[in-house]
Amino acid sequence: MALPAKISLETLTPEIVAKTIDHALLRPEMTIDEVIEGCRLCAKYQVASVCVKSCDVLIAAKQLQGTGVDVGTVIGFPHGNTSTNVKVFEALQAIDDGAVELDMVLNIAHLKSGLYDKVREEIKLIVDAAKERLPTCCIKVIFECSLLTDEEKIMACKLSEEAGADYVKTSTGFSTGGATIADLRLMRASTDPGKTHVKASGGIRTLDYLIECLQAGADRIGVSATAAIIDDMRARKAALD
Repeated sequence: MALPAKISLETLTPEIVAKTIDHALLRPEMTIDEVIEGCRLCAKYQVASVCVKSCDVLIAAKQLQGTGVDVGTVIGFPHGNTSTNVKVFEALQAIDDGAVELDMVLNIAHLKSGLYDKVREEIKLIVDAAKERLPTCCIKVIFECSLLTDEEKIMACKLSEEAGADYVKTSTGFSTGGATIADLRLMRASTDPGKTHVKASGGIRTLDYLIECLQAGADRIGVSATAAIIDDMRARKAALD
């Protein structure tokens, strides 16, 4: 569902907001019952996707079959420091299990070490392998912006775009910071909007901040407070009518 040209409470609808949301079910202690409950919530609110741990992809795919909600998972999560071969294997296994969106963490240490060719090559290997297995697979590259300088964020955007990623993403939600408006604006300015989308993730708990993130250039929003955000949207729209 396309975003309006001018983003505001007045131009958005609950349905549009829902289709910007990747509902995160990534806490390490989350039980199977909680994953199933979270998937049911995704179907109820008709979000864009659920993002689960790789071990939960089969469960999510079964729960969400036929609902119109995509299944996503994370690769090399949360630190990005597993080997490239392991990330590729994890990506392909996730696709075989039913994932159609992959949020991969780039190798943060390699980026900060200036090993740009290695960073680009790893992203490209994952993108190419995933899209060969599933041509419609959506690949998002997580930067962990709180650990990077602005120059490193710009370079990460460049490398991700050159490697063919579909999205660049701010954060895992498991480090020292989350999505900031400044980072979103920088990432949007550092990528081609005709090629690469931007995902905001980490610390987005309210409708107002979600709207600010969209206004700053985000196309997709990773949240766990989905019900509260969409219920608030519905209540505010009803008050305007």
